[in-house]
Amino acid sequence: MKALAGKNSLLRCGAMVCAVLAVCATALCAQTASGGLDFERAGKPIAAEPIDKQIDAALKAVSTETIRANIEKLVSFNNRSTISSVETDLPPGTGVIAASEWIEAQFKAYSAACGGCLEVKVDDFIEQPPTGAAAARSRIVKPTRLRNVYAILKGSDAAAAKRMYLVTGHYDTRETDIMETHSFAPGANDDSSGSAVSMEAARVLSQYKFPATLVFVCVAGEEQGLNGSRHLAQLAKKEGWQLEGVLNNDIVGGDTTPGETLQSKTRVRVFSQGILPTAPAAEIAQQLSLGLDNDSASRELAREVLDVDRTYFATSVAVTKPGQMKPLLPVMELRLDRYLRGGDHSSFSNEGFAAVRFTEWRENFNHQHQHVRTENGIEYGDLLKFDDFNYIAQVARLNMATLATLADAPGIPQNVHIVTTNLDNNSTLKWEPPTAVSGPVHYEIVWRETAATDWQYSADAAKYGYTAASGAATLPVSKDNVFFGVRACNAPGQCSQAVVPGPEKRPAR
Repeated sequence: MKALAGKNSLLRCGAMVCAVLAVCATALCAQTASGGLDFERAGKPIAAEPIDKQIDAALKAVSTETIRANIEKLVSFNNRSTISSVETDLPPGTGVIAASEWIEAQFKAYSAACGGCLEVKVDDFIEQPPTGAAAARSRIVKPTRLRNVYAILKGSDAAAAKRMYLVTGHYDTRETDIMETHSFAPGANDDSSGSAVSMEAARVLSQYKFPATLVFVCVAGEEQGLNGSRHLAQLAKKEGWQLEGVLNNDIVGGDTTPGETLQSKTRVRVFSQGILPTAPAAEIAQQLSLGLDNDSASRELAREVLDVDRTYFATSVAVTKPGQMKPLLPVMELRLDRYLRGGDHSSFSNEGFAAVRFTEWRENFNHQHQHVRTENGIEYGDLLKFDDFNYIAQVARLNMATLATLADAPGIPQNVHIVTTNLDNNSTLKWEPPTAVSGPVHYEIVWRETAATDWQYSADAAKYGYTAASGAATLPVSKDNVFFGVRACNAPGQCSQAVVPGPEKRPAR
């Protein structure tokens, strides 16, 4: 009898389990039938924004021939080492100063072509050698003249013009011996390619008007230790530039080595800073505790590059929408830079500006920082023949589309917070308008699962109660399961980079 009772108990337990499983299965089916999980149902999958006719026209005006001509000219200066500025025996028309003067003349020519629309400036300064222990490691050993050359296309709207977006590349080069100033150091890829991107962006975009301000830069001093960009970033901070995005292009030549089969001409890497090491310790601790180490301002700028790419570039040759460029896929690299390397974007990141770096998919280190030679059948040196000018043109288009979209968009929302004062499966976000905006603004809330790199879903904030008076929206999505962002959009649908909310501070008692 005991055995039978035990058997009946097991049967009853089994029936209960089956009933529970049936209920769960029914709930899952109902969930699927109604549109999926809460974060899937609350919005729509991220999609391409509308193609802007002016931006489309600008991208089609990019000239591969002009890019090639500019790189050829930069290579002709023989050796553009930053420290060649102190040499007195260079042949005429060679060296870094001659190169900077030519870049300045080109910017002025672009300005003349648009009726004086560009303000051409030179950040001309003397870099002093360090003292103490740092002197032994320094690549600047005597007072050295540096010239950062830049052109400003002031925004057409008085309010929005305060916002600035900057594109840069470095025009200095190096040899195997970092202190060598006379041997041929062409730097066709590193970084004539990046300088050519900045110059072509200036040439083309200066023919159009944008609400916000664009800055086109060629810096010196990168190879000696980011000296030029550091000085310009500090100048921007000192002068109070409202700099909301910096695009640094360094080694975007699409190296073409005979026999290389692993290079990709449809991908470009986008590097960005995560948590800023110089941030206050309490801020770093909070970001780590909330998992926000992948949501710095620079990472959001990188995601904006991906968003712009969805609009203006095809996902593949087979899937091309009307008006889209050939495929170029920006790949978001979740680190500041490559191993053992650095770049000018970090100078701006260190000053608190959002900044990213574009770099070709696969570098050939025989073609960087090398004395030009052939050794054991291997060709060394950063030579013009290894550049792919069509690839550089594509990278220039992606930079230009990003700059123009951000300049057209209303700017980034301010003081974005998420309410965390109580346990709730809904999520309430609060924010204030951008500080330098013109025209009507609407807001999109974007989100992604915590294991995802890029934004996955979006919703109009007005759908969830946002008004200018309330300044808040409440979504039926658990903040524990996703990362949120808020971006400001104009009427045609061009949006700023997103801003991730921080926890709302409890009111003081």
